[in-house]
Amino acid sequence: MTAAYQLSTFPYSCPQSEEQLTGIGLLSGISLIVGTMIGSGIFISPKSVLLYSGAVGPCLLIWTACGVLATMGALCYAELGTMITKSGAEYSYLMEGFGSLVAYLYSWTTVMVLKPSSFAIITLSFAEYASAPFYPDCTPPLVIIKCLSAAAIIIITGVNCFSVKLASYVQNFFTGAKLIIIVIIVVAGIVLMAQGKTENLSNAFEGSSTSFGAIGLAFYNGLWAYDGWNQLNFITEELKNPYRNLPLAIVIGIPLVTVCYVFVNIAYFTVMTPSELLSSSAVAVTFGDRVLYPVAWIVPLFVAFSTFGSANGSCFTAGRLSYVAGREGHMVKILSYISLKRFTPLPALLFNGILAIFYIIPADINTLINYFSFAQWAFYGLTTLALIVMRFTRKDLNRPVKVPVVIAGLVTLVSCYLVLAPIIDQPEWEYLYCTIFIFSGLILYFPLVYKKANWARKIMRPITMHLQLLMEVVPPEKTE
Repeated sequence: MTAAYQLSTFPYSCPQSEEQLTGIGLLSGISLIVGTMIGSGIFISPKSVLLYSGAVGPCLLIWTACGVLATMGALCYAELGTMITKSGAEYSYLMEGFGSLVAYLYSWTTVMVLKPSSFAIITLSFAEYASAPFYPDCTPPLVIIKCLSAAAIIIITGVNCFSVKLASYVQNFFTGAKLIIIVIIVVAGIVLMAQGKTENLSNAFEGSSTSFGAIGLAFYNGLWAYDGWNQLNFITEELKNPYRNLPLAIVIGIPLVTVCYVFVNIAYFTVMTPSELLSSSAVAVTFGDRVLYPVAWIVPLFVAFSTFGSANGSCFTAGRLSYVAGREGHMVKILSYISLKRFTPLPALLFNGILAIFYIIPADINTLINYFSFAQWAFYGLTTLALIVMRFTRKDLNRPVKVPVVIAGLVTLVSCYLVLAPIIDQPEWEYLYCTIFIFSGLILYFPLVYKKANWARKIMRPITMHLQLLMEVVPPEKTE
C-alpha cells in the first residue's frame, strides 16, 4: 500500500468478503444506475431545460441528446471499468492515466464536498416531499425538513453499514417504486394524447432559443438530471462478472432512463402549456393534481420514494470512493478499513454521512452544489481524456470493452464546453472560490501524501488505533 501510515491492532487483515466484492449482480447494477439517476429532478424541475431551450421541441431534443451523451460517457467508463477493475470510478482511472496528484485533487473535492453535499441535497428533497402531506396549506417548517433529512441520512448510512446485500435490496425496492410512478405518468400522458391533448406539442419549435450560452445551460441542467450514470464504476470490485455486467447494466439502464425522461416530459406537456410548466414549482405535483385527482397524493409519496432511493445509491457509492482513496493513502488510512463483522467500508460510510449532516445545517446549499458542478464536469472530461491517453501509454492493459476513440474525444470536448459555458454566460466570483478550494488540497498533499511526514504518522497512529478498536474494523487485503 502507498499509505503515509498504516496500523493494524488486529493480528490479521480483513479478507474482502465475497459479499462485499461479488455481491452486486446485473439486476442490482441496473437498479443502482436507474435508481441513482432518477431522483427528484424529473419530478420537480424539468422547467430549467425548457427555460433555456425556449420551446417544447428543442426541450425534448435536449432531453434525448443528454441521454445519448450520458450513454456515450458511460460506455467510455465501461472500457475504463473493465480495463481497470478497481472501485472508485474516476479516482482509479485518473490515478492510472495522470498519476497521484490529479487523482488526489479529485478525491479531495469529491469526498469533502461533492458527494456529501449531494447526499444532503437529495435527503432535503426527500424530507420536503415526505412532510408536505402533513402541511397541506403551508410550507413545512424548516426545522422539520432538516430533522427528517438528518433522520434519512442516519437510516440510509446505517443500512449501508449493516450489509451490502441489504443496501442492494433497498435500492431495488425504491427503484421499482419510482418506476411505478413514472409508468403511471407516462400511461396517463399516452391516454391524454389519444384523447387529442396534443395542442402543446404542435408548433413545437416556435420560439426556440438560438443563444449558444442558453443551449449550453439547457444541456447543463438536463445532464444534471442524468447525473449518476457513472455510479456503477465506483463499485466495480463488488460486481459479479464485471466484464459482462458493467457494460450490460450501462446499455440497459441509461437508455431506459432516457426513454423515461422523454416520455414523462411529453406527458407533462399534454396537460400544461410551456408557460404553466415554467410557473410550476413542482411539475409532477401539478400534473398529479390535474390528472390523478382524487389520488394526487401518490405523487409526493412516490417522489419521496424516488429521492430516498437516490440518496441510498449516492451513499452506497460515496463510501466506496472514501474507502479507495484511504486505501491509496490520499485520505486518512482509517477510511480504507473494513468492518470485521459486516465486511462493509464502515468508516468511509460514517464519514460521508457525518459530512452530509453538516451540509444540511446551512439554509440553502443548492448554490454550493451548482458552483461545484462545473468541477464535476471538469473531472469527467479529464477521465475520458485519460482513456485517450492510456490508448498510447498503457497499450499493455487488457480491454474487454473498447469504444471508438472518437466517442471519448466527443465526450471530452462536450465536458470542456459544459465547464466553460456557465462561467462565460454568468461569470461569478464563486467559481474562482471553488477553484481555489480544489487546489487548496495541495497544502495537504505535499506534506502528508508526497513527503509522508513523520509528524502526521505520530498524530494519526493513536487516533487510528482507537477508532479501529471502537468500530471493530481492520485493513483490507491488498488487491492491486
